[in-house]
Amino acid sequence: MLEIIVFLIIGAIAVFVITYRNNSGSKLTKFFESNTGDLYGKVNHYSFKQVREKVKELGQDYTKKQYLIQISVFAVGAALVSYLYFYNILISIVYSVLAVSLVPYLAYLRFKRLYSEFIFEQIQVYTTNVIMEFATTQAFVKALEGVYESGVLEDPVKGDVKLMIDMAYQNGTVDDSIKFFNTKYDFYIVKNTHQLFLQITNEGSKNSSDALENMSQDIDMLVEAVYRDRIDRATFHKKFLRFGIILYLMVMLVQFLLSTESYIELLNSNFAVKILLHLIIIVNTYFLLDGEKFYNENVGAE
Repeated sequence: MLEIIVFLIIGAIAVFVITYRNNSGSKLTKFFESNTGDLYGKVNHYSFKQVREKVKELGQDYTKKQYLIQISVFAVGAALVSYLYFYNILISIVYSVLAVSLVPYLAYLRFKRLYSEFIFEQIQVYTTNVIMEFATTQAFVKALEGVYESGVLEDPVKGDVKLMIDMAYQNGTVDDSIKFFNTKYDFYIVKNTHQLFLQITNEGSKNSSDALENMSQDIDMLVEAVYRDRIDRATFHKKFLRFGIILYLMVMLVQFLLSTESYIELLNSNFAVKILLHLIIIVNTYFLLDGEKFYNENVGAE
């Protein structure tokens, strides 16, 4: 009778983990989608190799020591949790290897986030400085040349600005240059800024300073929103991970109902219990990875 009760408790824990993670995963998605909006740009124009090289250049890649620490934490953590579940060294080794194999994927997600943040900061620098240059020159290409020569930009944005300048001189018009940049850096502040330049250039304006000042204020407001969003996302992310770790340990409640010996006997005598325990670990891990994906990717950048 006790065995049936414990089996039902484990089953209830499995259902709770699946239901909670499904709901929390949905909330996480909605949170990031509602808070990021149009904040970050796309990185799919660049290969992973380019992204990783830029992150290294920025000095934001982990050192070998940090990677070793991460690998050790994953290996030891997975081994301890799985051993407390199954009291089987072989199963613990398998879970430990699987956990370590996730390190490259998590590094990949982190690189994408850092690169998206870098690109956004470069776009903010680009739009702000082009507006200031345009206010002086009243000529878009001259403004681009001023920003390019000032050295405030870094590649790849700097190289793309140079390409815009070359295209403008080659075609005798800025239309293709703007179309190229708008497509590659799909930010509404880029499109709105370029549209303002075209309007002033084509229609003329006796006093464009007010329009340019308003655009600068819009950019400042966006940048402020971005940094607030980063703080909110980081806070929410920590809570998400903390609850994930707690859910891993929920099955330990069963062992408070039984002695360790009785729990091990139950594992050895009931294959369905092992399946449920594996299910709890797999489902919780899946939603943790899903949360990491949403946290690190530029959700809502379309």
